[in-house]
Amino acid sequence: MAAPKLYAGAKLREVRTRVGLTQKDFAAKLGVSLPYLNQMENNNRPVSTSVVLSLAQEFGLDVTELSSGDGERLVSDMREALADPVFSGDMPPLADLRLAASNAPALAHAFLDLHRAYRQTHERLASLDEALGREDARARPSPWEEVRDFFHYCDNYIDAVDRAAEHFATAEGRHQNIRVAAVSALANIKVKVVFADTDTLRRHEPEAGLLHISTRATPQSQTFQMLLQVALLRQDPLLEATLDLARFHTNEARAIAKIGLANYFAGAALMPYAAFQRAAQDTRHDLEQLATRFGASIEQVCHRLSTLQRPGAKGIPFFFVRVDQAGTITKRHSATRLQFARFGGACPLWNVHRAFEQPGQFLRQLAETPDGVRYISLARDVSKTGGRFGAPVRRYAIALGCEVKHAPDLVFADGMDIARDVAFEPIGISCRICERKGCHQRSVPPLERQLSVDPDVRGVLPYAVN
Repeated sequence: MAAPKLYAGAKLREVRTRVGLTQKDFAAKLGVSLPYLNQMENNNRPVSTSVVLSLAQEFGLDVTELSSGDGERLVSDMREALADPVFSGDMPPLADLRLAASNAPALAHAFLDLHRAYRQTHERLASLDEALGREDARARPSPWEEVRDFFHYCDNYIDAVDRAAEHFATAEGRHQNIRVAAVSALANIKVKVVFADTDTLRRHEPEAGLLHISTRATPQSQTFQMLLQVALLRQDPLLEATLDLARFHTNEARAIAKIGLANYFAGAALMPYAAFQRAAQDTRHDLEQLATRFGASIEQVCHRLSTLQRPGAKGIPFFFVRVDQAGTITKRHSATRLQFARFGGACPLWNVHRAFEQPGQFLRQLAETPDGVRYISLARDVSKTGGRFGAPVRRYAIALGCEVKHAPDLVFADGMDIARDVAFEPIGISCRICERKGCHQRSVPPLERQLSVDPDVRGVLPYAVN
């Protein structure tokens, strides 16, 4: 099958702007004519192989950036937004959405912001008892959604924070134990770590110079929380500079994002990029071996694998998701073409939901999305106890996966029959936008399709999808 043509006009314009060259000078560097460059930047022509090579040689560009998942994320998000009943009429063709995502990504983001504002206004009107009389009842993304989208469109990789964490782990991790390094780093700034039998996982008392860590937490969580506090205290200028660039709309969003960045630092220090990537390759991404080697939990390892997107040193593009028992997605990221629904839950046919039924076990699944892309997915429950009798248990399940073409690099793919078409289960993204006609688990009709209702016929569903 012929390789798909590569259209990357937005990325070409971004590179040219970054290096400060005119179109004429940029064309000369790439060895193409000015009209040809203009056509590539406007996606009227695909990027040729010779141009890709020139970008790598002249500007050191990681060519995998040309086919990053940002366009697919935008297309998926626009499709979901356009499935809203407020948009009457036919769904725009997929080709048009892809053109908008590649040619005018800023316009696509503006459309998504507008739709999000509409949704929030609609929700406020549906709960007037909360909205009436409030001075801040303006339509704007919630702080949580704004932060979620920030990490989503950063590809869940923050280069400056990641490298700072790696430097901390290698330069100050000379103790050969990152936990000891964290305690030492805090001691150097007059903060003493005290372990206490308390429900509160972490509490910092600046005036007393104390950091209380709960003895009820797992050792992995304790180390993570100490590293998080190191980030907040020793990396504050870096975190604040990153937040300045993000330009969040509210102080609440900025505060949430700062905790998110500190969490990112902690994970990256616990599992330094280069060392972790080598170990992942050596163990063929064996989650349990990686967890043991780096003193991390299975969830922390999965999350870290989904962030290995450093330009020039990218790992396997994974998706990572965490859901609660109601199916609500509480964490999500995808460096693959599979994108999760922004609203609502995940596809009920996905194995992540079955993980609650078999606690403590890894569940494997071969799956195919409606666009024909095939994936391998590994799911497991990650329930978290309160550390004492009677404490509530937080129940979650996580899934980690990638396209099946990476199966040789995955120990958990061994023995799976990836050569048989029938081995792949059909899954979707969200019932509202899923194109499958005969799904026995469909909860609502697809908004892109016409329905036929026959009172004399009752199949799996009370209607037929045309």
